[in-house]
Formats: sequence, structure tokens, C-alpha cells
Amino acid sequence: MYKRVFNIESKLDEAMFLFGARQTGKSTLLKERFKGKIYYDLLNPSLRKAFKLNPNSLKEALWDKPTGTLVIIDEIQKVPELLDIIHTLMVEKGLWFILSGSSARKLKKHGANTLGGRAIPETLYPLVWPEVTDFQLDRAVQNGMIPRHYMVENATKRLKGYVEVYLNEEIREEGEVRELEAFERFMEVAAISDGEMLNYSNIASDCGVSTKTVQSYFQILYDTLIGYEIPAYRKAVKRKIVQAPRFYYFDVGLANYLMGRHSLKRGTDDYGHAFEHLVIQEIIAYKGYNDKKDIISYWHTYDKKEVDAVIGDAKVAIEIKSVELVKPRHKAGLKAFKEEHPDCRLMLVTLDPVSRTVEDIEMIYVIDFLKMLWNGEIF
Repeated sequence: MYKRVFNIESKLDEAMFLFGARQTGKSTLLKERFKGKIYYDLLNPSLRKAFKLNPNSLKEALWDKPTGTLVIIDEIQKVPELLDIIHTLMVEKGLWFILSGSSARKLKKHGANTLGGRAIPETLYPLVWPEVTDFQLDRAVQNGMIPRHYMVENATKRLKGYVEVYLNEEIREEGEVRELEAFERFMEVAAISDGEMLNYSNIASDCGVSTKTVQSYFQILYDTLIGYEIPAYRKAVKRKIVQAPRFYYFDVGLANYLMGRHSLKRGTDDYGHAFEHLVIQEIIAYKGYNDKKDIISYWHTYDKKEVDAVIGDAKVAIEIKSVELVKPRHKAGLKAFKEEHPDCRLMLVTLDPVSRTVEDIEMIYVIDFLKMLWNGEIF
């Protein structure tokens, strides 16, 4: 059992949408933190069918509950019709709700009641460093941080099953795409773009579909919480900078599986890409859990200088390299960024176990960086 850092109790105020990709641990968290509360699991076929046939039965079941009673409904996107009833129960009876789900897409698609802005949206991410007492870097880089995947030596079979369930239950069952095979091929091609700048026309060509179709496929990944974009840093000073966003799958293990990276070795390019993804994944989760307003972006110039993560308006620039020996070329992007943003804090995250500062660049061992991040010392 992992002790999650997400302080859901402090975030709850009248109502909450708790979103998160499949198997991130939403149900486990809710059952652990809110023992004894009224709980409806819409993955239960008979319960789901009953509410679909008669949504008003929820109102009948809860109408006599006292003000402030907390009700948890898991997988709310399965029966979005319940949201009108929930809204009534909140307004007229003062009941509180946590509504969890692995996709906001179906709620949007059906124009579901969003509770008049009363429900705060929150996200549960895969495991993060402080939640894992036996944290093993290479395992995290390979398997990712979805709880069921991290805990085993070889997660390939579990990742295979994860993708199959996602395709069958999120995509086929919901009728999101006409050709499931095309979407499956797209997911594999998108994995090649993981951590890279998006070029829709190139991806469309590789998938054999239109650019418009590829854009719609990416939107499905975002809406089902399987992927996200990191925007380009746009404040140009001297150098011309790239404006295209970067794409990441929500968990590095998923990207590894889709790319066939089953045996990552330190010192290889594949390990380097996965290592970078894991660190970005931690930064994104820290920002989300701590309500940080700073935008996370990346910086890439047309003369090939780049920084993997820029926090806010050039407050911190972070370059991520899976090297044990730092060489001058590893610092080039940070130095170029410093020329345009002289007040920026520079950090180089590596596998070198000796953290130190050289020429205004903090060279930080990855575990030390994760400690600093979750102690609130980065931003």
C-alpha cells in the first residue's frame, strides 16, 4: 500500500470532480480516506443499469440524508445523467459529493451538467517519488509509476493488458473512433513523438490518416487523461524559438510499452528519453498537487539550443540528462537560455551522484532533485 501525497480532504469543498487515468488509484484512495461514507461504484453493471433506467432513484435514496452528508460516486462518466440529480441534491439538500472518473470526454460529449461550477476539478497522478519507500530509479524509468506496474519486476504483460482495456472500454465501447486498428496504430506512432515537438502532418503520414483525424485522436488522448501537452516557451529575446507544443503520455511506462522499449539500459538514447519523461512526470504531478500557477513549458531554438522545462516566466530552467559525467555540451542549452534570461535559476538533472554548483548551474543528482522538488525547493 502506498501513502498518497494528494491531500484530498483539504481540497474538498461542497463538491469535487476527481479525475485520473485508469489504475492511478482513485478508488483505492477514496475508500481509504473516506471509510464509511456513502459510495456508489458505477463499474458495477447492475448498479449502472439501475441508474441508467431510473436516474431519479439516486434522489430517492439520498433525499432524507442530513445536510453535509458526503456521497462518493465512482466512474461518474458511465451515467452522466446523474449529474442533474446531484445538482439538485447539492442545492436543495446541501449534500456534498466526490465524483471520480477516468475521462471527462463523455461528460463533455453529452453536454452533462457541470454543477454550476460548484465542483472543483482535481487530478490523481501515477505514483510519485515520496510515495514509494523502496523507490528504484531504473524500475521507475522502465515500468512507469502506475501502482500495479511499478510493483513488479517486469510490467510488460500488465502494460499490454492496460492498453487492451483502454482500447476496448474507453475507445470501442464509447464509440470514439470508427477504426480501432487505426487508433491503435496512432497510439504507437504518438509514442515515437513522446517528449518531442508535435508535427501532425508527419504523424498523419505515418498512420495513413488525415491530419484532422490525428488532431482528433490526440484530443481523445487528452480527454481520457492518457496524454498531455507541454507548451513552448514563447518569450523570444534574441533567438528565434519553436512554437509547437511537446506531447507526453501520462506515464513513462505506457510510452515505453508502445515503443517496444522493454529492456532499457543506462547510456542509451532510449533510456535518456525515458529518464527525461520520468522527471517531467514528477514536475507535472508536483505542480498539480500543490496548485502551483506557474506554467511549465520548454524552450527550443531554431539553432538547436533547448531546455527541457521552464518554470513560469523564466524563474527556473531545467535540463535533464541521463549521464554520469557532465560534459560542456550538456550545459549548452542552459547557458544559451541564461544569455536571454540572466536572472533565471539554472538546473541540470543527471545521474552524477555528486550534486554541486558550477558556473551558476546547479548540477543535481536526480534523487536529490526529487527531494528538493517535493520539499518545495524548486518552485
